[in-house]
Amino acid sequence: MGNVQILLRQHVGAPCAAIVKAGDEVKKGTKIATPTGLGANIFSSVYGVVEEVLEDRIVIRPDEEQKDEFVPIEVEDENDKLALVKEAGIVGMGGAGFPTGIKLGINLAETEMAELDAEINPELPADFKLEHSYILINAAECEPGLEHNIRQIEEQCDKVVRGVKYCMEITHADKAIFAIKKKNNKAIEILRKAIANEAEISIHLLPDIYPMGEERAVVRECLGVNLTTMQLPSAARSVVVNLETAAKIAEAIDEKKPCITKNLTVRGKINGGNQAHVFMDVPVGVSVGELIERAGGIDGVYGEIIMGGAFTGKATELDAPITKTTGGILVTIEFPDLHGANVGLLVCACGGSEERMREIAQKMNGKVVSVCRCKQAIENKPGAPLKCLRPGNCPGQVKNNMQFKKDKCEYIIIGNCSDCSNTVMASGPKMGLKVFHQTDHVMRTVGHGLYRTLRVSKQVDQLPNGK
Repeated sequence: MGNVQILLRQHVGAPCAAIVKAGDEVKKGTKIATPTGLGANIFSSVYGVVEEVLEDRIVIRPDEEQKDEFVPIEVEDENDKLALVKEAGIVGMGGAGFPTGIKLGINLAETEMAELDAEINPELPADFKLEHSYILINAAECEPGLEHNIRQIEEQCDKVVRGVKYCMEITHADKAIFAIKKKNNKAIEILRKAIANEAEISIHLLPDIYPMGEERAVVRECLGVNLTTMQLPSAARSVVVNLETAAKIAEAIDEKKPCITKNLTVRGKINGGNQAHVFMDVPVGVSVGELIERAGGIDGVYGEIIMGGAFTGKATELDAPITKTTGGILVTIEFPDLHGANVGLLVCACGGSEERMREIAQKMNGKVVSVCRCKQAIENKPGAPLKCLRPGNCPGQVKNNMQFKKDKCEYIIIGNCSDCSNTVMASGPKMGLKVFHQTDHVMRTVGHGLYRTLRVSKQVDQLPNGK
């Protein structure tokens, strides 16, 4: 194992402040950084010696021998489950990175449902109320090509369910719902058996479209409520928790274990084939390159390495460290060459930012001459990440395609959800526009269908009584 680099910002909020110095010996579970505002504690994931404390990271030289034991977390009252979650430094492990201890610090039993926007909930009566409060477990594994969430259900379902029950206890929620794609038959059957005697826990099946794992999409699919781009799930008397996060909550409470490891998928142009390599409990701070080598190494010339998913991930380097929020490492085939052709970018809340899409256009040797935004992509604050008004339900893209045609684009690069991509295809090719999706090089690498015309239903049949 090479040096471990533990970033001081791997959560929503401000970077943490280091509380160790060069030369200090650390163990697995030694607290090495604490929040300076909104944030979460950071711990060493290995036994070793602190080599450097830099502005944005702590570099640790691991010992040759790595014991399984870790330093347990300590709180004043060991029966205070929320305090244990906060002390463990758990954040949203699905990629969002919001500190879980803060998210769970809400009494859902006393939370009133917020007023709903009638324009985006036209099918609901004006006096609609939810009878129950909910923990919604995001098991969608939304990003195509990743498999570590589903693997955790298959291999550690009991731990996940324990974590969910702790979430219910902490927030006083009276119901829990697992949101999982219907295609995952093995995981669903294991989950059904695990919750057979849990009267308040059920399953909601999702269609295999992107972005079913978006937080507000989970609320909509499970509860039938459309939240505005400014509303949190608490507006629908719910808290959404990623299933890996739920497992970390169980570890913190049952084992007093800090958040020092991550599950992730390595996949793509790897020696031996493009199948998914799932690694469980990888020490936070291990390099991208080390994990690729564990998977078999890069197979020849490649396009780029993505940290995260094909839609929302970013290009990275071999020496970059993984964090608490890293879900995937994807090695892609080479990019096609557009030979300087005019390119339009359709920026969507569901895919990459304009910066990321410009980067992809540059790697394809295209000249960006036009940029449009999906009309459902809302910027709540100047410079803030875009939010989709109705995740996964698109109104159409004819106007944007007409603009691209007017601006003399030969190609367009889109980053839209499944339904949005479908609406692009309804008019773009008829106008002579050649379409690339920002995920194309990843989808071709892993053998997944390209995001173009939607060929699956957005509605799926549910299990009787959610069991």
